[in-house]
Formats: sequence, structure tokens, C-alpha cells
Amino acid sequence: MRIAKPILLALLLGVAANLSAQDTIVDTVKQGCATEVENYCSQVMLGEGRMLACFYAHEDKLSGQCQYALYQAANTLDQAVNALQYVATECEDDIIKHCAEVQMGEGRILECLRSNSETVSASCTQAVNDVFE
Repeated sequence: MRIAKPILLALLLGVAANLSAQDTIVDTVKQGCATEVENYCSQVMLGEGRMLACFYAHEDKLSGQCQYALYQAANTLDQAVNALQYVATECEDDIIKHCAEVQMGEGRILECLRSNSETVSASCTQAVNDVFE
């Protein structure tokens, strides 16, 4: 039985914290768009993309600095997703073989792969090392 790529990617999202992309993205936008947040979006409740919707609603008023921060954040997120897709592709068979019963989240799939390092494929080991080391 093969796991669909989106499901496998969801399994791996529990290890995304090791990329620290989320903190970088939030910090980039906070710093680059501080004025816009204060002037246009200070009453926005965080979560569910509401801040991004606020930026979109005021896109004609965003400074170049804020626009660039949003571009950098999007680029960082894109790189993180690509890295996870690489690991998902290279480790799909190993995850099914060694970690099918592991509960998703909090890096448990990554830990499972590492704890089975003696039997995990070389391509999976390389992908994990490339992304998380």
C-alpha cells in the first residue's frame, strides 16, 4: 500500500519545526511590516490567515519594505515545503516500512527514521541529513 504524497507530506510536517522556517517567516514579516500592522491591521485576530488577508486588503498601501518581507517569507516557506517534499519522496517506502504505526507530529516520524537508521535506505538517510542536519 502506497501513501499519497499529500498524506506523506502531512506526516512529515511534524518535523518542520526542525527547519525553524515558521519562526523565521513570522519574524521577517513582523520586522518588515511593523508599520503596516500598526496602521492597518492592529485589530486583526491572529490565525487562519487573517493577517495575510489584511495585508491583501491594504496591498496598495504596503511599503516596499513590507512587500519585500512578504516576498522573503513566501520564499522561505516555499523552500521549506520543497525540502519536505524531497524527504517525503526519498523516504516514502522507509516511512511505510518502519514508521507506519508512529503517531504523526512533534518530529516522531523523523525520530523513527533516525532510530531505524541501520535499515533505512541510503537515499532516505541522505535526504534526512540534507534537510535536517
